[in-house]
Amino acid sequence: MTEIGAMNMPPAFKYKRVYLRGRPRHEKYDAFWRKHPPMDPAHWAKIFAPFDALDGFDEAVSAKEALYCERHKLSEGEMEDLNQKLQMLHSLTMNSRLARQHAPAVNITFFSPCADPHSEWYGRGGRYRSILSGQCRRADASGILINSEMIPLEDIRELEICDMDLREPDESAL
Repeated sequence: MTEIGAMNMPPAFKYKRVYLRGRPRHEKYDAFWRKHPPMDPAHWAKIFAPFDALDGFDEAVSAKEALYCERHKLSEGEMEDLNQKLQMLHSLTMNSRLARQHAPAVNITFFSPCADPHSEWYGRGGRYRSILSGQCRRADASGILINSEMIPLEDIRELEICDMDLREPDESAL
């Protein structure tokens, strides 16, 4: 009894004669070769290109390609400028009535730590994100609340207050 791979061939195997002949061999330029030339590897690979066996795998790989960096340290001048802007925001949003009345729009760039535990940057780096024309709802010692996202003060790199009304808050609004 002959074997098929690692198992014995059954006696009534339908394709025994074809199997025993072995793999067909074609001489170069014979009739079969001319009718069916071998496909070059580039075209052969295109057959399988649209096949996506793992849903979401491409997105996971592209997420790993995100560019991370170290946290930027602010200079003394940058820190003083940022503190002045934070004090302005605090005075404009010190209570909910003032925040609704002024609702200052801000452009902010802040550090967002890497949240992927499988990344080499996890715990030691991140990337800088920007929010353009976000509405500032609160600014205090814990951080800045912009569009329902709380940003800690130590993560802020740049802050710009847009279309701000520079007059003092109304006494009637307090």
